[in-house]
Amino acid sequence: MTDRRQLLLDAAIRVLGTGGPRQLTHRAVDAEAGLPEGSASNRFRTREALVTGVFDRLVEVETAAWQRLAADLPPGDVAAFAAVVGRLIREFTDQQRVVTLARYALFVEAAVRPDLRPAIEAARARLAGWGEPLLATLGSADPPAHFRMLLALVDGLLSNQLASPDDGFDPEAAVATLLRGLRAG
Repeated sequence: MTDRRQLLLDAAIRVLGTGGPRQLTHRAVDAEAGLPEGSASNRFRTREALVTGVFDRLVEVETAAWQRLAADLPPGDVAAFAAVVGRLIREFTDQQRVVTLARYALFVEAAVRPDLRPAIEAARARLAGWGEPLLATLGSADPPAHFRMLLALVDGLLSNQLASPDDGFDPEAAVATLLRGLRAG
């Protein structure tokens, strides 16, 4: 990815994550990036192209976070896995809050723009390719179904913490409880 393209997409993520979908315009992205007017529309001719670029960049940023946190994960260790997922959730609701809000804004947009859904499903499939084998090492009898449950829990924890921040937020406990239940079930 070229530096200018990444600069524009990172600016678009900030616009989307701080102002919501209505604020995502080429002009707003230019201003956020500190570039001359017309820069974003030169790279992304339509809003749809900009939204697609933003989604691809979000996947790149979030995949890097998952991979970084899980790099040294010992196989079969529920507590370690829960700790990694808990750290990731905390990161996505703190340092990466704007990125997470931008992702949720795109999910809402996908509800009315079916053309975004295949990209979302492809990203989930890539994430499942990473997560399902890990769940198998934790003793899951049905890694695909259990991974979907884990993602639902993570999304719920993220949504709740973003909408109503709690200083005592402990995502690890919820993740560990789910994982233990999946092993037993």
